[in-house]
Amino acid sequence: MIDEFGEDGSIFDRRVAEGRLETHRSVQVGITTVPDHSPPGLRGQPAPFFLAPIFASLRPTTTRAAARAAQPNREERHASFAVSCLLAAVLALPAAAGEATIIDGDAAFPEGPYWLDGKLYYVEYGGHTIDAWDGATSTEFWKEDGCGPSAVMPFGDGFLVTCYDSGKLAAVSKDGKTTKTWDADSTGAPLVGPNDLTADGQGGAYVTASGPWESAPIVGKVLHLSADGTLAPAADDLHYANGVARSADGKLLYVNESEAGRVITFAVGPDGTLSDRRLFVRLTALDEPVGAYPDGIKLGPDGNLYVGQYSAGRVLVVTPAGELVRKIEVPSAAAPNLAFGPDGKTIYVTAVDDTANAPYKGKVYAVANE
Repeated sequence: MIDEFGEDGSIFDRRVAEGRLETHRSVQVGITTVPDHSPPGLRGQPAPFFLAPIFASLRPTTTRAAARAAQPNREERHASFAVSCLLAAVLALPAAAGEATIIDGDAAFPEGPYWLDGKLYYVEYGGHTIDAWDGATSTEFWKEDGCGPSAVMPFGDGFLVTCYDSGKLAAVSKDGKTTKTWDADSTGAPLVGPNDLTADGQGGAYVTASGPWESAPIVGKVLHLSADGTLAPAADDLHYANGVARSADGKLLYVNESEAGRVITFAVGPDGTLSDRRLFVRLTALDEPVGAYPDGIKLGPDGNLYVGQYSAGRVLVVTPAGELVRKIEVPSAAAPNLAFGPDGKTIYVTAVDDTANAPYKGKVYAVANE
């Protein structure tokens, strides 16, 4: 048995998958209990003795049925996931943080940034806002309580934002007003955990829908929002679909499968359809620890892929061939996403310091792209 997913990125090994989907339980590690919704590779890892009281204090769900009934949301899962991230950091070799300038030091889980017309737009998941930084100050551009925004990008004459918590997409005008929403795709299937966005090159967008914030279900999707507003399913059976980016020639779509710890690709058809699912790279092949959790992904001006992580304050720079170029560190617990300034010389990294407690305080950094 190789591992829990086939090497072509399409069919997971059902012997393993059915075993892990059978129950939603905790895994005993020495005298500690590691939650089952920790990143997959951490289950079975020896935990340092000083983390034992933390793991022991967590109360895992004992059965899959109970987990389904409870429907744990993103906020409920952060506390135990934060402990898992701490364990991943302990198991990894430390690296020095790079030079980073704070441009917003009081952001509530900043995510999904985009540079447009002299401003950096980014969301605050914990604050339910889109903010705009003009080079000096950040101001609130849009807010919808209960949204739980995860990403923002230009769309039509305004913007598109994912509402992870409320399960919808929202179109927002240039003056910060909601003009349209989607809560289901063209087949009528509801959106579960709409997460990240990237332009399709034809006036539309690709949208990831992660599924529930837990590790067992493999129900993530990629959806295609055409320029005319039709939201159609494009790919399914993804293990927490997250960051998404198009290749420079538009022929490939990169998608992060967070719970699988890897990046996959799809071939993009002329009509925006996706096919030929393949493995691009596993984060363990980039000298990251087992359990590394890819979050956002962006195509850089240098042609490389930049992969943010929720498991570390570190962005991975990877060639189109899947080879590691370098790692960019920020002094925070997580570095989920990023955007580039207009000349490509500055990377704006969204980061989270407190991954355990709402509203998940963090920062937005400006880092020299060297």
